[in-house]
Amino acid sequence: MSERHIHMAGHVTERHITRAGQGGDRDVFEYALLRVVPRVERGECVNAGVVVYCRARGYLGARTHLDEARLLALDPAADVAGVRAALAAIERTCAGGEQAGQAAGDDAGRRYRWLVAPRSAIVQPGPVHTGLTADPAAETERLLDLLVR
Repeated sequence: MSERHIHMAGHVTERHITRAGQGGDRDVFEYALLRVVPRVERGECVNAGVVVYCRARGYLGARTHLDEARLLALDPAADVAGVRAALAAIERTCAGGEQAGQAAGDDAGRRYRWLVAPRSAIVQPGPVHTGLTADPAAETERLLDLLVR
């Protein structure tokens, strides 16, 4: 289904609307950016990763990329090793299994909700967003490239 819109300048655009059950081979997914906030009182942050959850496909994944130069520009005394360890722990929690530690027995949805819960720490999740995807793993990489790198 699509709608046609005519803008003031006379341009015609088409917007495709997907209703429940009409997504084709695409499924709903949720994602949140992982932000590093080295000095919480200042509120400055660096995007350092993304967590993606697709319930329909049983997918939970995280990809991280820390730009040390940006982080150190915000706080020259930032604990880079600690931040890297926190980001790696998030990736392990998403992967599940023994490497997820105490979360190993939780299902993907429960682990995702725990990871995106608001917290006041150096590594924080941003707001949750949604979309449609046919390949959640590829979507994770796409979002990392688009929003973090």
